[in-house]
Amino acid sequence: MSRRRFLGYVGGGAAAGIAGGYAVGRAVGSDGSGGGTGGAGGLPDSWPFHGTHQAGIVTPAQDRMHFAAFDLRTDSREELVGLLQEWSAAAAAMTQGQVVGEPVGAYDAPPDDTGEALGLPPSRLTITIGLGPSLFETADGVDRFGLADRRPAALEPLPHFPADNLDPARSDGDLCVQACADDPQVAVHAVRNLSRIAFGRAAVRWSQLGFGRTSSTSTSQATPRNLFGFKDGTANLKVEEEAAVAEHVWVGEGDDPAAGWMRGGSYLVARRISMHIETWDRTSLREQEALIGRDRVEGAPLSGGEEFTEPDFALAGRGGEPLIPVDSHVRLAHPSQNDGVRLLRRGYNFADGTTALGRLDAGLFFIAYVRDPRTGYVPMQTRLSRDDALMEYLQHTGSGLFAVPPGASEGGWVGEGLFADQSVRRGGSGLSQRRSEGSLGP
Repeated sequence: MSRRRFLGYVGGGAAAGIAGGYAVGRAVGSDGSGGGTGGAGGLPDSWPFHGTHQAGIVTPAQDRMHFAAFDLRTDSREELVGLLQEWSAAAAAMTQGQVVGEPVGAYDAPPDDTGEALGLPPSRLTITIGLGPSLFETADGVDRFGLADRRPAALEPLPHFPADNLDPARSDGDLCVQACADDPQVAVHAVRNLSRIAFGRAAVRWSQLGFGRTSSTSTSQATPRNLFGFKDGTANLKVEEEAAVAEHVWVGEGDDPAAGWMRGGSYLVARRISMHIETWDRTSLREQEALIGRDRVEGAPLSGGEEFTEPDFALAGRGGEPLIPVDSHVRLAHPSQNDGVRLLRRGYNFADGTTALGRLDAGLFFIAYVRDPRTGYVPMQTRLSRDDALMEYLQHTGSGLFAVPPGASEGGWVGEGLFADQSVRRGGSGLSQRRSEGSLGP
């Protein structure tokens, strides 16, 4: 039920249910519904957490994001499994506008749900969970959880690209959570509660708030603008392109025999890109458009046409020079220059105040989903870092790569396939909702 409806049901003694080993407050209206379905723009009010793929990938991009990377504080595989189970159950509740934990607990104990989203609708919240390379094996070769032999070959830390200036405190992590919603408070609430559930087992390593999506993932959405003022993600993959999404986003059967559990999943690339806003604002419009390769107002390629007109990189202008410069961002990022590879982008703008020099600490939090980062992202980013004239105005300051498992079935949990051939027992310590259970294997 919605949080608003919850307030009315508590007085009537709503029952608490158990989902995936974690107690989730739940009550259902007389119509049996768990949330509305008639949202603005023809979209539903909520997206289901369970499914073949995790939500938050091809889901139409929401307006706000809270991304967090976590470091595990335990070497217990049982506690890792328990955390993924409890996260999945809590995410399933929050995406439907339900509270986390017991609706009403002991007055002498902290409430299970932090409460700042009570009364708010689900706001199309999606929660996407990823696993970092260090979960499987540390940099010095330690197999903390006995999972090294199931590590996907594609899950290697991203290389240090030319011109990177990465802050280790804003990079990598054992786990990640991407929470997207149309209400920033709902997105923050999601990460806050998952962080609280993780207490003692995992802690936030770094996080990023985002606003104003910088790409559209559906043909129903208009192309947004980044903080440079240009339309961003015109050529992005769309959910309606089912064949292309299957080719470029979802891990297929046989992609990695040692990691068959990743079938139907994807790989999340996260890059925090600071923009030199003040320098850009003093650059002429002619140069800005040449750097991007598109006109600023309509987003059309400089070779002519409208926004979605295919760029003509061979078309020459005055003096025989290409109308779209050879070092422009559009040219170098185009699939025709990258062996046909396409990305599904879900990035967001960010503005984190000012730097010590009094300049805006702002830019693009780049998120992309790819079938294999070794062929779908690394070669392209290497070329961009080396040859893209736009790099003069950018600085990559954070980085991370995460394996995003396929979606969970009803009653299941994200990452279940990773442990499918192993029996794992839950511990009995921690939150009051944690239960000691039997085998979590098949």
